[in-house]
Amino acid sequence: MEELKKLEEAQRMITLMESHALLSSSSSSSSNNRFLANLFLLLIQQCGDLDFKDKLSLINQHLPKISDSFLEEASLLFNRKEAVLQTESKFIANSNGDLEDMALVGLDAMQRANSTLEDFCRSYFMFHEMDINKPRSIFKYLPLLSFTESYIYQMDSLNEKIVNMQSNRVGAIERKPHMEVSERWIGKSIDMLKNDPFRPLSNQLQHHGLLTERINEEFRFGEEYWDLERKLCSALMNQTEGQL
Repeated sequence: MEELKKLEEAQRMITLMESHALLSSSSSSSSNNRFLANLFLLLIQQCGDLDFKDKLSLINQHLPKISDSFLEEASLLFNRKEAVLQTESKFIANSNGDLEDMALVGLDAMQRANSTLEDFCRSYFMFHEMDINKPRSIFKYLPLLSFTESYIYQMDSLNEKIVNMQSNRVGAIERKPHMEVSERWIGKSIDMLKNDPFRPLSNQLQHHGLLTERINEEFRFGEEYWDLERKLCSALMNQTEGQL
């Protein structure tokens, strides 16, 4: 829901900007408005002992020195996470074979799942009759547990990425030849997210004899959550009341 919170804050800022006539109708667009809203949200964040006057003075002093080449260099340096996601997307998009029913996870998703695994090892393993003094009992299921958590985190990231891409574009994501590989992969994944996002993972769990009705129920709850998140974000971006 973090993406939804960001969109809500941006929309509230856009409304405030409109009430103060800070948006020009001649150059107004969803992308322009979103950029300015995010800029103003950054300006009002607390930063040491700087007040608003100090921040505006710093911007006026340094903004003329900023060039396109500097921003491009900074983008390459700090957008490493996005580059990792694009690399993983290219791998998935270019891999041979039928990937529709394969559950694949990337390193970024595995790293994000670490906190959940740590919580499990510290607090919950004893409820599953796993003795901390018998590491073999823990490591027996650790690979599959890590894989499952990573898959869920990856699908959650993909759902947020879809929401973010829709917030920067008018209309739905379509599969077009000129789109980036990662975007085409996301476009291909939309149907799975909307229809049966847990099918690849369910197949893996069923293959290992671990799929239960309780797990299927939790998957349904997760699917409903992602669907609600997309609808809420879409309604917020379009300033409409969605049918939830």
